[in-house]
Amino acid sequence: MCTTKRNTLSSMSSAISVRLDQEALRALAQLESTGLTRSEAIRRAILDSVEQLHRRAAVAAEAAALEADEDDRQEMLEVAEFMESMRAPG
Repeated sequence: MCTTKRNTLSSMSSAISVRLDQEALRALAQLESTGLTRSEAIRRAILDSVEQLHRRAAVAAEAAALEADEDDRQEMLEVAEFMESMRAPG
């Protein structure tokens, strides 16, 4: 009797095809010049883009929360008035 133990990875990578214009090809070449493989450069660019989207969304949410905070808005006005009162004449 022969027994074989196999582990199957559930997160197999997927191959995709993409058409790049000249600008994207130049950008990819720059990434590759850092020592990244073409696949690593593309994966890194995708992940970095998603991270940037998340950061932008977090900043937008924080700005919206501050905008809705009446106490914070009042304090900002008070600080602005104080700073204006400290301005040199003329």
